[in-house]
Amino acid sequence: QVHLVESGGGSVQAGGSLRLSCAPSTVSWNVHCMAWFRQVPGKEREVVAIFYTNGGSPYYADSVTGRFTISQDSVKDTLYLQMSSLKPEDTGRYYCAAYWTTFFAGLCPAGPNEYNYWGQGTQVTVSS
Repeated sequence: QVHLVESGGGSVQAGGSLRLSCAPSTVSWNVHCMAWFRQVPGKEREVVAIFYTNGGSPYYADSVTGRFTISQDSVKDTLYLQMSSLKPEDTGRYYCAAYWTTFFAGLCPAGPNEYNYWGQGTQVTVSS
């Protein structure tokens, strides 16, 4: 069982920056991917960025490429999402997720249904 706890959300004006953190309760060699998803009311949860925990290039949604950076602390395994040049359309609840599997084919999934563990989410509000 992996518990994820997010922090770092808040309200910011357009053009500002925020850094989200996701602290896992335990470290598992079978967690091959960690990701940030975003959800707004009435819409499906969408992937923002994916981090390959055992190496590999991160993935970013087109809407955040060049503005967001996903990373992981190599000691604490805390996952981060550095968000810069924020836009009102970045507003939403951000969730950290972990993909746990004993057989990893090498490609992290982009769909939320394939992620096994989720945090409670943290709200990000960007005003214009």
